Amino acid sequence: MTLVAFNAPADKGSYLTVRPDRGAVRCSAPRRRQGRILTGAGLALLPWLGYLAGTLPPAEAAAWVALDALEAAALLAAGTRLLRGDTRHRAPAAAAAALLLADACIDLATAAPGPELATAIAMAVGAELPLAVLCAWLAAGRPRG
Repeated sequence: MTLVAFNAPADKGSYLTVRPDRGAVRCSAPRRRQGRILTGAGLALLPWLGYLAGTLPPAEAAAWVALDALEAAALLAAGTRLLRGDTRHRAPAAAAAALLLADACIDLATAAPGPELATAIAMAVGAELPLAVLCAWLAAGRPRG
């Protein structure tokens, strides 16, 4: 599924998705792009989990790895569902938005002044908050039909 997520359709059009409840459904280009973004972000978190587990003290590692694993699962679920044209992307997108917002807030609240705080701000502004906004927008959107 992941390889399909990053490959364009052969005919340069939209993917044709078969849905049991509605038959064949076309996945629009913006939805494919959003699905790729969410799927890519979820996949990018996987090596990060290993880094956190290996570098943080065990008590901190358990909390951060659990939070980031939940984020990755929600992002992957929402992203792959968007790519399939599945309207059930809204619940995992809402979960991802809440988790990303919590992650950004906790990072900023616990960062030590100096380079650690600068890194937390950069991660919040450059990745976590934009992804949270996209996920919240997708979760709040009207169902397509």
